[in-house]
Amino acid sequence: MADKYQFHDYYQVDELLTDEHKLIRDSVRAWIKKDVSPIIEEYAQNAEFPSQLIKGLGEIGAFGPTIPQEYGGQGLDQISYGIIMQEVERCDSGIRSTASVQGSLVMYPIYKFGSEEQKRKYLPKLATGEFMGCFGLTEPNHGSNPADMESHFTDAGDHVVLNGSKMWISNSPFADIAVVWAKDDNGDIRGLIVERGMDGFSTPETHNKWSLRASATGELVFDNVKVPKSNLFPEIKGLKGPLTCLSSARYGIAWGALGVALDCYDTALRYSLEREQFGKPIGGFQLQQKKLAEMITEITKAQLLCWRLGVLKNEDRATPAQISMAKRNNVEIALKIAREARQMLGGMGITGEYSIMRHMMNLESVVTYEGTHDIHLLITGMDVTGINAFK
Repeated sequence: MADKYQFHDYYQVDELLTDEHKLIRDSVRAWIKKDVSPIIEEYAQNAEFPSQLIKGLGEIGAFGPTIPQEYGGQGLDQISYGIIMQEVERCDSGIRSTASVQGSLVMYPIYKFGSEEQKRKYLPKLATGEFMGCFGLTEPNHGSNPADMESHFTDAGDHVVLNGSKMWISNSPFADIAVVWAKDDNGDIRGLIVERGMDGFSTPETHNKWSLRASATGELVFDNVKVPKSNLFPEIKGLKGPLTCLSSARYGIAWGALGVALDCYDTALRYSLEREQFGKPIGGFQLQQKKLAEMITEITKAQLLCWRLGVLKNEDRATPAQISMAKRNNVEIALKIAREARQMLGGMGITGEYSIMRHMMNLESVVTYEGTHDIHLLITGMDVTGINAFK
């Protein structure tokens, strides 16, 4: 079906945005409607990543939009980044995952922790999509507790020898580089850049997914991989490195999930005004109006949450706990809205003629990755009580 999506802004939150913000949103939305919406259903059904979109994602600034222009980025503010993620995920969470991994989990750590040589070598090509990257933190035995990771490297003179594996890695099957977190000889967690083609480095793809089907997911396997010491991040040690990256990505997810909620609400609202039963549009019945009213209420709250968080991010005052709250809340409301919208469409809601069922399946990954729903709840709990419930 044609992409008939209309933006909804019940509290005139647009008045809080700049003209540049709105211009960015309009340009991204136009590209999504023209190049992504017409093909996304077919690629999701076929469990295939539409690699031809990479160039366009680079052109709309979806790869590292906040990275300074001297390194190939757009030099945009944090609200612009959020808006781009919202518009991309409004179409598909898998495509947004591709973009946010590239920007927040590959480009951001290279910019934040990398040497000047690493920044010059990788960032401009990552910004255009000439290079694609992935982020290796989660392991088969260590998800919510990355501190216990088993991947490690040993010093071998002018290089290190890396061993281990990572799992559930977006972009890994086609990535040119991987930002990998592993323990050194002292047991400190360090970041290093592993390049495709290094002996012993492989990226087997994960198949049979019911979620994020238009996104490529795989593993990272390191079998005595020789990595030049010049590929190590020079200073950063410990979990602060990867967790700083995850905060940036989680912030983007908060905006992206809002995009899904908006799309499902828009679809349900339009359908409710067109579909007639018992002599009138189903949108005229009380139970359907209740669903729609609750949807737009939660969307409005999420919009205000995103905007305020974006302001705090711009001022470098947003805490990881505040970001956790927004990620958890917005994914939860998106899931609930998707499920209610699916019911409003009846049997049509499960077909590929509408985006809702695909959104529902995608969100089952989004609610789990980059901090599970429950982990983010405990982050808030620890923040308000000062007591760590993880141990």
